[in-house]
Amino acid sequence: MFAKRAEESFPQREERILGYWQGHKVYQKSIDLRKEAPLFSFYDGPPFATGLPHYGHLLAGTMKDVVPRYKTMKGFYVPRRFGWDCHGLPVENEIEKAKELSGAPSIEKFGIGNFNEECRSIVLRYTKEWERTVHRMGRWMDFSETYRTMDKSFMESVWWVFSELYKKGLVYEGFKVMPFSAQLGTPISNFEANLNYKEVDDPSLTIIFPLVGDPNTKLLAWTTTPWTLPSNLAVIVGTNLEYVKIKECKSGIFYILAQKRLSHYFKNPEEYEVVDTFLGKDLKGKMYEPLFPYFTRKKQQNAFRVLVDDFVEAEEGTGIVHAAPAFGETDFFVCTREGIELVCPIDQNGRFTKEVPDYEGMFVKDADKEIIKRLKQEGRVFQHTQIRHRYPFCWRSDTPLIYKAVRTWFVAVEKIKDQMLAANQTIHWVPENIKEGRFGKWLENARDWAISRNRYWGTPIPIWRSETGECKVIASVEELEKKTGTKVEDLHRHYVDQLTFTEGGQVYKRIPEVFDCWFESGSMPYAQNHFPFENKEETMKAFPADFIAEGLDQTRGWFYTLTVLAVALYQKPAFKNVIVNGIILAEDGAKMSKRLKNYPEPEIVINQYGADAVRLYFLHSPVVAADDLKFSEKGVELVMRQALIPLWNSYLFLATYAEIYQWKPKGEVLNPKADVDRWILSVLQKLIQDVTREMDAYQLSLAVDPFVGFIDQLTNWYIRRNRSRFWSDEDTQDRREAFQVLYHVLLTLSQVAAPFIPFISEAIYQELKDEKMPESVHLCDFPKYNPKMRDEVLEHEMQSVQTVVSAGHGLRKEHKLKVRQPLARAHIVSSDKVVLDALKRQKQLIADELNVKEIVYHENEGGFVSIIVKPNFRVLGKKVGKHMNAVQQKIQDLNSHSLEALLQGQSIQLAVEDQNFVITPEDVTIERKAHSGLVAASVDKITVALDTELNDALLLEGLARELVNKINTMRRDDGYAVVDRIDVKMQTTDRVKQCYALHKDYICNEVLAKKVDFVESQGTEWDLNGEPTIIQISLAN
Repeated sequence: MFAKRAEESFPQREERILGYWQGHKVYQKSIDLRKEAPLFSFYDGPPFATGLPHYGHLLAGTMKDVVPRYKTMKGFYVPRRFGWDCHGLPVENEIEKAKELSGAPSIEKFGIGNFNEECRSIVLRYTKEWERTVHRMGRWMDFSETYRTMDKSFMESVWWVFSELYKKGLVYEGFKVMPFSAQLGTPISNFEANLNYKEVDDPSLTIIFPLVGDPNTKLLAWTTTPWTLPSNLAVIVGTNLEYVKIKECKSGIFYILAQKRLSHYFKNPEEYEVVDTFLGKDLKGKMYEPLFPYFTRKKQQNAFRVLVDDFVEAEEGTGIVHAAPAFGETDFFVCTREGIELVCPIDQNGRFTKEVPDYEGMFVKDADKEIIKRLKQEGRVFQHTQIRHRYPFCWRSDTPLIYKAVRTWFVAVEKIKDQMLAANQTIHWVPENIKEGRFGKWLENARDWAISRNRYWGTPIPIWRSETGECKVIASVEELEKKTGTKVEDLHRHYVDQLTFTEGGQVYKRIPEVFDCWFESGSMPYAQNHFPFENKEETMKAFPADFIAEGLDQTRGWFYTLTVLAVALYQKPAFKNVIVNGIILAEDGAKMSKRLKNYPEPEIVINQYGADAVRLYFLHSPVVAADDLKFSEKGVELVMRQALIPLWNSYLFLATYAEIYQWKPKGEVLNPKADVDRWILSVLQKLIQDVTREMDAYQLSLAVDPFVGFIDQLTNWYIRRNRSRFWSDEDTQDRREAFQVLYHVLLTLSQVAAPFIPFISEAIYQELKDEKMPESVHLCDFPKYNPKMRDEVLEHEMQSVQTVVSAGHGLRKEHKLKVRQPLARAHIVSSDKVVLDALKRQKQLIADELNVKEIVYHENEGGFVSIIVKPNFRVLGKKVGKHMNAVQQKIQDLNSHSLEALLQGQSIQLAVEDQNFVITPEDVTIERKAHSGLVAASVDKITVALDTELNDALLLEGLARELVNKINTMRRDDGYAVVDRIDVKMQTTDRVKQCYALHKDYICNEVLAKKVDFVESQGTEWDLNGEPTIIQISLAN
């Protein structure tokens, strides 16, 4: 008990605590202790183990640790299971690079089995590093039963989820224009496409389409994707938009475009003549000359003519849309409706096929320049500029997406949209605005979810199809084994693709696609337990989860897919409470980049400051309420200096004096006599109440703020104000109460802080606990609020005292009056009798804090402060207008009654030129000018004025305090123990000697000086308020 371990750094102390937890199996004991308690269910979104954890993972991990720790201490059983996301494109990318593979043909030549086994070999590459970082951050997780999305049991549950959706009619195969990653050769879902938009420069091209039979009349259509022009099959106009036909005076050519866009393209009205105006529907069916010869055969199928639809707007471009139905969702819809069959001369790698021989094998984006060049040569370009706009990039490969018509499998999300919106209303979101905002809006606009991927390393979609197109969905390994007569060891493609079966005379073969990995992570609540094949009761008892937490981007990722599948399966949300964190950026606000090295490595920061500092830095910031955080190592250091070091020093203070006086705790604190003791115990109860309330509401930052504030109150008020009580040589009741109160406060605080800063909380608890207490702070119950220990009157009283002291110290700082320099008196003014009476009861405390000889109380400040009231012209001008001059004079002439009303926050009435104006405190500015020899300030309806005139006695006393300060600084710097007696030698001035003679007892007592000699010294030089002094100290005999 009360070990000081002064040699330990914060990170070293944390390593020692980690060893204690592991050696005593504290985490497992915390689980076992609550086995029979009510369940608190927690889902942990699985990360990839192909990369090292970054600050975003540390943040999410901290949030996911704080809540389960708190709930455990509140009496819940909180199992915590870790999982790994193993499938998907990031893993495939790594192998493609390592094996120098490029696209589907090279992968299939390499062998799907070989490729998948290579993927399997790297997915868990960094698991040990992850486990080490998770442990080092103080996060408690069960790694012994980790689930992995590549495990047969997990994949089988995913098959079951899909089969259930299929039975419910929520799965279909469709042909649809989808965001497509040419780099990866696969479509991605709309919500994935929204994850990575960038500002890019693209061509802005206005194309000429001459009308058939009237080649001198040309339609103008606009595009930013020139590579789609070889596939143009139509142009589309707005049904009821107004269009104009103009004649360009210089060329005699007629152009047709939206009337609203005329001035954008033809800026000088003198250069053209409006020939006709008409609605878009009047253009319907007009034929135009194709841009390219590749698909002219389509003319017989309604192609190369004007179509109409209401979606066309005239906010940009020409109001005429070029339509390549394979590459635009709306183009596809309108052209399909009109019977135009699409053409798609683009392969899986985003390259032109032989259908467009001039550009065959060329990547679409690379073809833009060649296409523009050709069209210019053929006179088909009206205008060519650049446009900067937001464009979607593949969130996996960071390459531009294209939109491409593909045959894919969908979950019919739009069928269950209303149920999803209803489920969302039952979820408690932190911050609350996400419910109706980012997530709610996303649900409102949810579209059917493309879940199939033309890839290899993933869970195969369990559809077997016959040659006639008949589909069979397999729901389990057992079912597949029965149908195929083959033992199934694994569910990856290279194990199941070759399995076929015959039914009704037809041979069924598996379709080649795998699941989008988001479908797998959305299945996690069921698949982690191999549901429904095992653990049925356990899984359903834990569903929906009581709590999850992830970043803001997951509103369109994991939060969304969890919701889709839970509603589809059970018409419920997948989770009840969710905390959404923001994004951690580099200190300059840029995205963190390994290439730019614009952030310190997490491991270095943890080793420098400790995990508690990093955790508290995150928790004490807006990032736990979905705002972004510019990560600053200085911010971590500041948290350490302002919270963790003071907290540890509070313990060291108690330990130091407990050791000196051999003090041991005895029983509970009952009813101490000292106001300051009762105050800190009351504030401690308020802390428990505040933290409990905010944690129950999942408001992490609001829960952390009170205990960070409490540490400041404890160190900078309670301990600082009470040092002398602990120094007392006599074993008095007052000293015993001081010890017992501080002990109780630190012990309780260690329990309150334990979920947030688990290491230092444990370190303090270990030194304070006795043999009857739990062996770890994390095995304790969370402190319960005790209203009997609250004294809100005393809290308000002390708050008023701190307001006075803060104002007084502010005045000293502003007017360069050292705190160590005593002043004759302070004047304290409040018209609130309750406040004034409270301040009178704390007269000595205020006098000590302000270092004044006398406190004088007043109900009004007129005796020493002049009140100057002026109009607040910016506000008042709108109210009184032309009467401002008269109102200004009236304000300057206010009587004391009206002035007092304004000071009390009340409104007054002014009669000016037959008009009455209501003047509020916001309409005026109030200035206080202290009388000569005084300085004054007002805060919260309390005015403090300090008498600044100094006589010789005050100056000498200030000099004595200065001398004490310098000697004690030397004691600390030289490493003297707090009980060490010293001898002092001084070489100084007569003024300092005079000061010493007057204040000898005070000086010697404060510095524990046994002897003071005024002789020539070889010590440290000091300036004592202008008196040059050399001081030398040594250990007394």
